[in-house]
Amino acid sequence: MNHRREFLRNAFLAMGGLSLPGMLPRLSAAPLAAGPAGGTPTRFIFMHRGNGLFPKVMVPPSFGKTEMDLEKQNLPYEVDLQSHSLPEWMSPLEAHKDHLTILQGLSGKMCTTGHHSWCSSLGVYKANERVSSIKWATVDFELAKLFPSPMEHIELACFPTDGGNARGGLDGIAKGFSARGPQQPNYAFGGPGIAVDEIFKSVSADKNDQVRYQLERKVLEFAAGNQTELARHLAGIEHKKVGNYANSIEEIRERDRKIDLMADAVRKHVPKLESKYLSNEMDTYTRQVGHTEVLLSSLISGLTNVVAFTVDELGHHYTGIPGIEGEKVNMHDIGHGKSVKNLAAEEIRKRTEFHHMELVNRMVTRLKEVPEGKGTMFDNTMIFYFPDSGETHHSHGTEFPFVVMAGDNTRLKLGRRYIRLPYWGKDGHQTLGNFYTTLLNAYGNPVKHFGDFDPALKGDQSGPIKAFLA
Repeated sequence: MNHRREFLRNAFLAMGGLSLPGMLPRLSAAPLAAGPAGGTPTRFIFMHRGNGLFPKVMVPPSFGKTEMDLEKQNLPYEVDLQSHSLPEWMSPLEAHKDHLTILQGLSGKMCTTGHHSWCSSLGVYKANERVSSIKWATVDFELAKLFPSPMEHIELACFPTDGGNARGGLDGIAKGFSARGPQQPNYAFGGPGIAVDEIFKSVSADKNDQVRYQLERKVLEFAAGNQTELARHLAGIEHKKVGNYANSIEEIRERDRKIDLMADAVRKHVPKLESKYLSNEMDTYTRQVGHTEVLLSSLISGLTNVVAFTVDELGHHYTGIPGIEGEKVNMHDIGHGKSVKNLAAEEIRKRTEFHHMELVNRMVTRLKEVPEGKGTMFDNTMIFYFPDSGETHHSHGTEFPFVVMAGDNTRLKLGRRYIRLPYWGKDGHQTLGNFYTTLLNAYGNPVKHFGDFDPALKGDQSGPIKAFLA
């Protein structure tokens, strides 16, 4: 019996994305719906990076002595960004400043910090490479439940190659940085090409792709019936296990049926990637742009409402950095302050982070061009850019800086502000758990608190950040 189940599992994985996004034993085929209150769904993009994000680089250079004194002492304050210039690396967002919030002071000491975070910063618990360390679904999957879509959730990643989560090839499908539930890691697309092949295969114009897609559907149909029949002759836990496989297969089939009904809309938004985005030799900057095009197409077509994007990870060796394009940059060395050629480590950080903001600008600009309701698709979108392991290379989790872009119809009171919350250990301090609780509460999940508490903090740590609730 174990051999039979193992054979079926491996067969599904070998078919390359048949069960993606998501993996057995539970695969979502969420019904089409707008959200908890009907109407237009909200979309969420969680864009996180490795190697820390220094709080000092978040501060607008035009702040005066009063603000800088408060900043040096980590005291709470807020400033309207209207009359202030953004840090140079954030300058691609200048045209969208009315929708920008720079958020400082959230902590995550209950998370895994240091070199790697795995799914920790999205789940708010300590996690490692072991599946057994995954306590519950990460916040992006919880939001996906509130705004169902045929593919539920899509994850894209610039995988590490020498440490961290996934190892090996950059262009395949591997364990990602989000989690579907307890001991259920998500799987991510490492290359834009394979992401397009798998996400949009049902509407591919390539005859070979269509033949493969139809064959996969026939295999699913056979496997679902085969496993259902097998379950009739079993009892107890074996009956339950085989039944779960049958249900999972049927969920994939239901997902595919829903996508087929959307075929015309999906076909209009298949990303038309140039050959450089499909090459195995693409540099990191090109890979990141390709992933951005895939996530935009996935959102605009309605295939998903939630995307997680690991824009880089500490173990990812960067290529394509302006000025040192031909170098393969070890970001671990950058974390330790080592220069590359004639560029200091902080300058390399600045150039990569500037590019990340160019990606955010691409997302916001494109979504503002898509009509929706009485406005645009961006009106109903939130984008979060943050470090996956805290404030520095060897972080302690005292700060997780955030760049937030929020459309006019989103439900958090943010927008055009620099906000520094009370520092770790001070009265009124807030954690990642409080911030994610705020998000979930605002969109219909009344959870008292999302994530673990910080054992070093005293008092009641639960609940949302009330000042952010509309």
